[in-house]
This record gives sequence, C-alpha cells and structure tokens, in this order.
Amino acid sequence: MTVADPEAAYYQAIEEYFVSHRGDPLFLSNADWHLIRKWRQAAIPLRIVLRGIRDALDGHAHSWGRTHKVGSLAYCAQEVDVARERWERALSLGSEAGENTAQALAGFASSLEGARGLGVRGSGAARTLAAELRAREGESLAEVEPWLADREKRLVECLRAEMDGARLAALASQVDEALAPYRERMPARVLEQIRRDSLTRRVLEAHGLPRLSLFHVAGGEAPEER
Repeated sequence: MTVADPEAAYYQAIEEYFVSHRGDPLFLSNADWHLIRKWRQAAIPLRIVLRGIRDALDGHAHSWGRTHKVGSLAYCAQEVDVARERWERALSLGSEAGENTAQALAGFASSLEGARGLGVRGSGAARTLAAELRAREGESLAEVEPWLADREKRLVECLRAEMDGARLAALASQVDEALAPYRERMPARVLEQIRRDSLTRRVLEAHGLPRLSLFHVAGGEAPEER
C-alpha cells in the first residue's frame, strides 16, 4: 500500500517491518497500533524503533522459543526502550547533535519570519515565536522538544482561526482521503491522532511552514551510535 501522508508513513513503516521480519502475513492488532502511537507521541525516530524491533526479533531467532512465532509487537517493546536509551545517551554526549538542534531551531525561526499569507494574529505569533526560537538555539533536544510541541499547537490555533472555512475544510478532506485505507484497520483513537497531526502539517504547509518538531528534521537525529 502506498501512503502519501507523512504522518501515517511512520505507522506503516513499522507495520511493514515487523510483519515482514517476523515471517507472518498477519496484520497488527489494536494493541500493536496503540503501542506505535505511544512511540510516536514520545517522538522516538523511526530508525530507532526499527532497530529495537530488529534486535528483539534477532534475539528471538536465537532463543529456545524460536519455534514459536512472535505474536505481538509488544514482544519488541523492551528492545525499543533499550534502543531509545542508547540514542538519548548519544544525543547527550554528541556535539554534532547539539549543532544539528541549533541549526534546526534557526531554520524554524527563518521559516516563521518568511511565512506567507498570515493575518494580524498569525503574524504576531510567528514573529514572537521566531524570536523565542533564536533565544533557545543553545539548548538540547530534550529541553526544546516539549516546548516546541506547545508552541506549535498555539501557532496552529492562530492560523486556523484566520483561515477561510472552505480552505480549512478542503485540507481536512485531503487528510481523510489520504487516511481512508487505514479506516478499517486502525483503532479510532490512533487514526484520530494521525488525522490531527496530518491536518496540523497541512495548515502549516499552507503558510510555507514545516512541523515545528525536531522529530521531523532529519538532521535533528543523533548520528548512529553503533
């Protein structure tokens, strides 16, 4: 299945990797989808999740229970946590990660300063946030990411309040169309989270803005630590 929506792609990539590597064509359970949602909300990069799944399945292949198939993505949760801890340690020790974070924040500030089609409220919010971003360029990913999530939410509220109702409805329709293939397979709560994230992305993109999260910046991830 081809997924054009970047927010849904995270979920699909994990599903496809797990299903193919465990050697069973069965799809994910509702509990599995909720676990992916938990990883996504924790902003764990895709490559870190896939590394944890790989390590868990490799370990199972060499264990006494290898004749029994892994039945749930929950089997991999502990190894995903381990992979995440290694990644976070690399972030705290690596100067390159700090430089990448500073570059990402400066890039967000520049995008806000050059945003298009903003109203009075949106322009004021964008200018204020750009100045705040430039003041935080020396901070770490762990310090900045929760703050960014809060500021992005506030900014999107301003942008949505100023957007024409028909245009906003059109964006929502695009999201629903992109997520239609998942409607029968994902739990409603998971699908609604993806829908909110996707609409947020489209509202920002309508003004030439990216998602304000280091999770979405390739350079914001730490270099491979092993």
